[in-house]
Amino acid sequence: MKYLVLALALAFSSAQSEENKAKPETVKVCIDVQGKDGKPVMDPKTGKPKQDCKVMKKHKKHEGTAIPEKK
Repeated sequence: MKYLVLALALAFSSAQSEENKAKPETVKVCIDVQGKDGKPVMDPKTGKPKQDCKVMKKHKKHEGTAIPEKK
């Protein structure tokens, strides 16, 4: 019985820790698809340029300390 209670407690605590983790901020980045001639490829249905979209993580920029100048 002790092992059953211990197993349930561990399972419940691990499930909570996964929910509390912060999801990374993401940004959707789209660029126009270019053909061999360097011009954007047009979509025949919409008449707009085709785009290749990806979802990327947004990284935090850390502020550094200034490097002192030599005398």
